[in-house]
Amino acid sequence: MMFALGLICLVAGAEALVRGASRIALSSGISPLVVGLTIVAFGTSAPEMAVSVGASLDGKPDLAVGNVIGSNIANTLLILGVSAVIIPLSVAGQIIRQEVPILIGVTLLLLGFAWNGVISRPEAALLLCLMLGYTAFLIVQSRRTANGTAGEFEDEMPTDARWDRHRGVQLALVAGGLGLLVLGADWLVGAAVEVARALGVSDLVIGLTVVAIGTSMPEIATSTLAALRGERDIAVGNVIGSNLFNILGCLGLAGLASAKGIPVPPAALSFDLWVLLAVTFACLPVFLTGREIARWEGVLFLGYYIAYTAFLILRAQQHSALPAFSSAMLSFVIPLTIVTLVVSMFRSRRAPA
Repeated sequence: MMFALGLICLVAGAEALVRGASRIALSSGISPLVVGLTIVAFGTSAPEMAVSVGASLDGKPDLAVGNVIGSNIANTLLILGVSAVIIPLSVAGQIIRQEVPILIGVTLLLLGFAWNGVISRPEAALLLCLMLGYTAFLIVQSRRTANGTAGEFEDEMPTDARWDRHRGVQLALVAGGLGLLVLGADWLVGAAVEVARALGVSDLVIGLTVVAIGTSMPEIATSTLAALRGERDIAVGNVIGSNLFNILGCLGLAGLASAKGIPVPPAALSFDLWVLLAVTFACLPVFLTGREIARWEGVLFLGYYIAYTAFLILRAQQHSALPAFSSAMLSFVIPLTIVTLVVSMFRSRRAPA
């Protein structure tokens, strides 16, 4: 029952949030991409923040770290994969030139902070300051171009949607949508965590899988619906912005909430953080192939997410098939994918404009 109610809240919340956010962008002359990177991304990351900070206060750092790492992997592979399968996603030049390099740098910084096995409070404070600085930078950047684009965006406002032209209605849609998303995700995560703990799964694995997918449900619902409605900048910006907010905001606040910082599990440091870094780097060649995420690339992302989840389950159970599965991934699937992406990028760059 709670699962069904959670799904209903997610769908309704995503519809309200995407509609309100896109209308704010159109009526204010702010690009939908910036709205996706800020309002939508920060709002849909609220469940990750609540879980990570709560886990840190409860003395469960494995859950806090696993939630952020798992959510970012799910955002990139699962959400972009599903959205691209629905409709190929065009990628704005700003994402390629600015946001993806920033995300790569932030992920490398996280790996550096975690290298000694703990994210200290000063390091967490720096992460939080970087998030505030990045947000301020985006706002200033968008204002510089707002005057020249306001008329352009206003012309795109549908004439059959006059009821949501008022700013108060738009803000109410965003606030109500965020509330429904957080509520729906909370119901889903609560039920899933109870089942996982009953099966004896560790906090790290729960954070990387069940909680990560559950807290990413707002992003899944929002990006999928945005793709269906043609708001592709919001769909992609939501994912990139959420990943930045998860690392800088969620881990920053969680680290400050703990008197001794956040210990990083050895398993996360030896494997999962490297997967996150590889997935983040993979965005560049994928985004550069025609400046879009094609359907076949979406299928590729989904396949990798399924493989990663299968690996986590096999590792948690110490299954006998784990060595063979790992060997197949390392020796065949990953090299084949790298070659395919390189060839695709090369052909895209040589294609006539």
